[in-house]
Amino acid sequence: MNKLSVLLFAAILTAGGCSGMSYTEQRVLSGGAMGAAGGAVIGAVAGSAALGAAAGGGAGLLGGYVYDQYQKSQGKP
Repeated sequence: MNKLSVLLFAAILTAGGCSGMSYTEQRVLSGGAMGAAGGAVIGAVAGSAALGAAAGGGAGLLGGYVYDQYQKSQGKP
């Protein structure tokens, strides 16, 4: 497979990957992704990007779930 077909396949998977997810799943996943990205950046500066990404991802998952529960308590989907 050449590079273009691999990139096209990845773009299709990314675009349709979250279409069947609930709001809770979307919020938890996006929180985890943002936490992992931020943790990797901070971890790279501190010396271990992988450890930073793991810690940031865990914190992001928890943060996404807490945010989802807050939104539900406010009557929002």
